[in-house]
Amino acid sequence: MAPPAEPFDKAAVARSFTRAAQGYDDCAHLQRAVCRQLLAQADDSWAPRTILDLGSGTGFGTELLRRHFPEAQIIALDLAEGMLKFARTQRPEADGYVAADAEQLPLAAGSIDLVFSSMALQWCYRLPQLFAELQRILAPEGRCLVATLGPKTLVELKQSWAQVDGGVHVNQFLPAEQWREAALHSDLSGLVTDELRLLHFDSLRQLMRELKGVGAHNINRAADKGMTGRRKLQHLSVAYENKREERGLPVTYEVIYMNLTACRAKKSG
Repeated sequence: MAPPAEPFDKAAVARSFTRAAQGYDDCAHLQRAVCRQLLAQADDSWAPRTILDLGSGTGFGTELLRRHFPEAQIIALDLAEGMLKFARTQRPEADGYVAADAEQLPLAAGSIDLVFSSMALQWCYRLPQLFAELQRILAPEGRCLVATLGPKTLVELKQSWAQVDGGVHVNQFLPAEQWREAALHSDLSGLVTDELRLLHFDSLRQLMRELKGVGAHNINRAADKGMTGRRKLQHLSVAYENKREERGLPVTYEVIYMNLTACRAKKSG
């Protein structure tokens, strides 16, 4: 099967998150909750010597990792220079900061005991390449804790936009089945699970503001690059209002969790 066309321009993703860096933490309520839940899956009886915080963002996860593993050497790696700059000044908990793509990691083979990645790898579409890199940098029996987003994320917003026009207005993420298959075909074994988290917002404006605040507004290549007209936004608001519940406008996030371990002996060559 041919790999899916990559819907995201990585340079656009980096620019979006660089712009969002200063105000990101004010909007990242779900991101912080998922990060804490992911770290709770770590084995307390195991102390990794080297940790890669992959897609480290503003450094919230790095800070949690430092508290949990105070003796470890931690590398914070992110695609967005602006995020790394913010983290270095506001949460200087890492031993090193690296600007790089998760699919092309500038790290030595077998050099990482724990890869920790919370809400970052949804921007990757070439999963065989991604998993080959994870397998390459992990030490034998190294571990990989990942939380990413699935295609049911923002399903209510997608459905509402579909009543307005046929454009691509919501970021498209890969399903858990593809993550599970990619893990199965790599030398990483373990669990891939997913869950639905339901949030509520007072208004469509509040939701849009939060999506922009965390850099996760529409970054699809197929997205209309022009401004969305007022009439379309009015139609969107009417469509979404039909979904309103007692607690507000429902917003679903599909979170995919991976708890994986590298094989005991790494393949040569």
